[in-house]
Amino acid sequence: MKNNKIRIGVVGTNFITDWVIAGGREDERFELAAVCSRKEETARQFALKHHIPHTFTSLEAMAESPLIDAVYIASPNVCHAAQSILCMERGKHVLCEKAFASNAAEVREMIKTAKRQNVVLMEAMKPTLTPGFRAVQQSLERIGAVRQYFACYCQYSSRYDKLKEGVILNAFNPALSNGAVMDIGVYTIYPMVVLFGRPQTIHAIGLKLYSGVDGHGNVHFSYDNGLYATVLYSKTADSRLPTEIQGEDGLITLDRINIISQATLTRRKDGAKENLMPPTGKNEYYYEIAEFFDLIQSGQKESAVNSLENSLITLEIIDEIRRQLGVVFPADKKE
Repeated sequence: MKNNKIRIGVVGTNFITDWVIAGGREDERFELAAVCSRKEETARQFALKHHIPHTFTSLEAMAESPLIDAVYIASPNVCHAAQSILCMERGKHVLCEKAFASNAAEVREMIKTAKRQNVVLMEAMKPTLTPGFRAVQQSLERIGAVRQYFACYCQYSSRYDKLKEGVILNAFNPALSNGAVMDIGVYTIYPMVVLFGRPQTIHAIGLKLYSGVDGHGNVHFSYDNGLYATVLYSKTADSRLPTEIQGEDGLITLDRINIISQATLTRRKDGAKENLMPPTGKNEYYYEIAEFFDLIQSGQKESAVNSLENSLITLEIIDEIRRQLGVVFPADKKE
């Protein structure tokens, strides 16, 4: 780190990386120093697009380079654990996209490495770090005993059309540890874990596609305090259902669980509504970058919100959902 700047190397050149870079540039500490891609031409084009001074085709070379302080990983899910571990073993802090890894066993290895190397490791789960979600956390006690959590993220995938034509693209490829719960279902589960912890029971039903991954699912959870939770996720259909947290004294409603732009508290006694959404003015991806940088500069090694424990619990839940749906990844056989 130099002059309060944190020099970032990015792995992955897809649209998500574009979005994260846009958010990162709203933090004055963000310095985009390098990009790594398997193909030199791809790295060069991405570097030109974002004015990145250094390119690499070897992740090991980038991780060993003194040009960067930390790495943002946005490669396919199946690569997350190995790439994160490689970077951390070379002393780099790691911000890794969701889903954090292929399975919980990989997450445990990532956590062990982070602690051994004394570096920051954090999952890039953006909604839970936004002002809207923080407002929900702070208001939770105002709705009394929470009885139900309901979250829905259903978005028809254009890649599903190709699958129906017999073409298996990355989004539906088990070899890449993909599928609906890994891609978008995780957005409904992670906030539940942050708010309420580990559920006592998990019951999942869903559609297993011919490619071997899930297309949509409906999962019910129970907690030992009388709280029940339901999440719906899908890449085969759309939905506009909001997220609800239902308490004995009130209701919190979110327009969307993955991108929170509206948050409302409704009191049970008089039906009065209160807008919980604070003014933001920042790119939605700014907050995960700011959290990551705060950890690095403060000497803390993990987020209190996107904690390593929350990431591990989430993958353990997803592992159980996949087990109940019969979804097996090649990466699971490495355990």
